[in-house]
Amino acid sequence: MAEAAIQAGCRFFAGYPITPQNEVPEYMSWRMPQAGGVFIQAESEVAAINMIFGASAAGARCMTSSSSPGISLKQEGISYIAAAELPCVIANMQRGGPGLGNIRASQGDYFQAVKSGGHGDYHLIVVAPATLQELYTLTMNAFDWADYYRNPVMILGDGILGQMAEPVEILPYQPILEIPEKDYILTGCRGRLSRVIKTLILDPADGLVRHNEHLQEKYKRIESEISLCEEYQTADAELVVTGFGVTGRIAKAAVRKARKKGLAVGWIRPITLWPFPKQAYQEAVRAASKMLVVEMNHGQMIEDVKLATECAVPTEFMGKGGGWYPDEKSILDKIESMIKQPAAAAKGRVS
Repeated sequence: MAEAAIQAGCRFFAGYPITPQNEVPEYMSWRMPQAGGVFIQAESEVAAINMIFGASAAGARCMTSSSSPGISLKQEGISYIAAAELPCVIANMQRGGPGLGNIRASQGDYFQAVKSGGHGDYHLIVVAPATLQELYTLTMNAFDWADYYRNPVMILGDGILGQMAEPVEILPYQPILEIPEKDYILTGCRGRLSRVIKTLILDPADGLVRHNEHLQEKYKRIESEISLCEEYQTADAELVVTGFGVTGRIAKAAVRKARKKGLAVGWIRPITLWPFPKQAYQEAVRAASKMLVVEMNHGQMIEDVKLATECAVPTEFMGKGGGWYPDEKSILDKIESMIKQPAAAAKGRVS
């Protein structure tokens, strides 16, 4: 992730140590000066995110990273950055919570990431990689999305993804979008009109209300243009299993084993958590009669699955918080028990 950011042109990184993502600032402290950029170990997470605000306002491609309670401390700054429409990339390698919790892997920050963890009505673009190769690619893409839409992008990983080792091909950066000129950045106003970047808009009628409407129009555009997911044998599936990030990866292995046993099981893994890939789920439940959502929490993404499908089929949950994670056997056992259950007499939306 750190090297992908460098390759994509990131030249400012501010962060603060917290397990299980300490390798990111450690690597950046060595690599960023080599690339001609700036690394700062801030005095706190609050300081780090506000440094990102300043660097982005000055036109730099910039990034910060942390883990769950550290991201919580950054929420006010993230809200400011979203309101100011400044591009940046924020990485969260989640750990168990709530509170300081523990350093085991978790997916307990889903709501915080996709439901505007700070104050106000705003959205981050949120991506959830499942492999290190995908993490590399999505990190480079994240900088393009951030600049193109003038919006912060969050990479939502977890302690497993942050600590695993597997082969990665270090590919050169290839832009996926044509980035418009940054005609809003603060570069000194000699020879031009001054510019102002602020988030305090006191006039409600013609000021903050209008700005919120502008932001919502942008979010609708993002929803219409970004929707990423991976699917496996959903066309004829009686049961569709879904999960994000590493949990989705483990679930796919279980679904493959179920298919070898002759069970009609399919699989969906959302890659963008916001915007959520609703259409894939809507199409899947046209054939399926059941769904299973697997998460390393007590049930968060399941709400978006139910919203996307309009509760058209019974949807069960498998998961725990605090550092629990599933294995292939436990998911396969759950699949087999659900397949044995009789299907609902009639499919329909639940009011």
